[in-house]
Amino acid sequence: MLSTYKTNTQRFMAVAVAIAAFGLASSRVEAQFGFRQPSVGGVKIDADGVVSNPQVGELKQLQAAWQKGLQQIPADLDKWTDLRFISLKQLESEVAAARAAGKPLPDAVRYMAGLQRVHYVLVYPDKQDIVLAGPAEGWKVDSLGSVVGATSGRPVLTLDDLMVALRVAGSANTSGISCSIDPTPEGMQRMQQLNRKLSSNPQVASRQMEEAVGLQTVSVTGIPATSHFARVIVAADFRMKRLAMNMEPAPIDGMPSFLSMIKRSGSQSLMPRFWLAPKYEPLRRDNDGLAWEIRGQAVRCLTEQDFMNKEGQKQHSGKADPTAQKWVDTFTAKFEELAREDSSFGQLRNVMDLAVVGALLTKERLNEKAGFQAPNLMGEQQLDEYPAPRSVASQASFVKAGRSWIVSVSGGVQIFPWQVADRTEVSKDLASSRPEHPAAKSWYWQK
Repeated sequence: MLSTYKTNTQRFMAVAVAIAAFGLASSRVEAQFGFRQPSVGGVKIDADGVVSNPQVGELKQLQAAWQKGLQQIPADLDKWTDLRFISLKQLESEVAAARAAGKPLPDAVRYMAGLQRVHYVLVYPDKQDIVLAGPAEGWKVDSLGSVVGATSGRPVLTLDDLMVALRVAGSANTSGISCSIDPTPEGMQRMQQLNRKLSSNPQVASRQMEEAVGLQTVSVTGIPATSHFARVIVAADFRMKRLAMNMEPAPIDGMPSFLSMIKRSGSQSLMPRFWLAPKYEPLRRDNDGLAWEIRGQAVRCLTEQDFMNKEGQKQHSGKADPTAQKWVDTFTAKFEELAREDSSFGQLRNVMDLAVVGALLTKERLNEKAGFQAPNLMGEQQLDEYPAPRSVASQASFVKAGRSWIVSVSGGVQIFPWQVADRTEVSKDLASSRPEHPAAKSWYWQK
C-alpha cells in the first residue's frame, strides 16, 4: 500500500493506494450450489491470479450459499463449552474412514468440533494419543464468508489449517511462515516519476497513481500458496493495511487510521513497514511434558521505517517512526476487540495457534512420546486447494495533508512458531489440566 502527499498551490492531497479486501472461499459450495461467479469468499481471482474487491451483493450471495451448504450441527456440539477435547488419534481415524469410503469429510470434522482456540495440548502415551482442548460451540457463516462460533462470532479452527501446520512444522524452524503484499520496484519508480506531474484533480490523480503503481505482488512462503492457511494470512495482512491507510473505518472505537495520525502529528518522509507476528506468553508445561498450555492473545503488530534506493527497492532502517509505533501499539492493544469484529484477524490467531501446535509436537517429539502416528493428517490426505493470489490492483483514495512526501506501507505476516515453542516454564499444577482420557471412542468430548 502506498500514500503520496503532494503540495499543489493551496491544495494538499494524499493518495492512499491499497488492495481490495478478501476473505475465504469453498470450492465445495461452488460445486454443490452452482456458485461459480468470480467472487468467492470476499475475493475475486481471475485466470491470471489477480485479486480484486467483489460487490456487496456477491458477498451476500456467497454467505447465503455457504450457510445453506452447512450440515446440521450435532446437538452435543451446538452449545458453548469452555473446554472441548479433540483426540488427534480418533480424528485421524475419521479422516482415514472418509478417505477409504470415498466420501467428503463431515462438517464437524472439517471444523474440528467448533473449537475456537487451542489452549491445551495433552499427551496420553497409554492411549497413543494427543489431545487438543479449548473453547468451542456450534458454528455459522459470517458476512466475510468465515465459519464462526454461533454466539461468539469467533472463527473456528479448520482441519485443513491443522494439516498444513503439522506438515510444515519441521521446515518452519528455519524458513518460518510468511506473506507479503508489496508494490513492484518498477511501480515505485513510476510513482516517483509521476510525483511532480500529479494532477490537482483528485479523480484524475487517482487514476494516474493506480496506473503508475500497477499490480502489487502477493508472495507466500513456508506453506502452499493454494492453501486455506495462505488465504488467511494474506487476508489478515490486507485488512491490517486497509485500516492503517484509512481505506475504511476501524470496526471499533479508539482505532484511528495511520494516515489520520500522520496528519495530526506532522510527520514526514515516512515509509513505514507494518507486519503481524505472534505474541504469546511462555508456554506452560507439567513436569513430565505431558500437559502443555498455550497462553496469550497470539497476535501483535510491529513496525520499522524503510527507505527507498534509486532502483525503487526498499531498504530497512531498523528504526521505527514514533507515529507508526503508536499506531501498531494501538492495534496490538485493541487486537482482542478487532478479532471479535473482523473474523480475518480471528482466523489469523487460529492459524498461529495451530502453527505453534505443529512446532511443539515436532520440537518436543510429542508424537514419539505418545506413540502416535497420523499419516492422513500429516501427508496422505489431500488438502483443499484454492486459486493462489498472485497480484492485486492498486486502489487510490484522498485526504488532506500539509507537506510533500511519500509514504509506502509494506510488510505482511511473519510466523516463526519454533520461537514460541522455545519459551517454556514448568508449572506444578498444570498436570490437573490433563484429565483422564475417556474410554469412549468418540473423537471429541467435553467436561
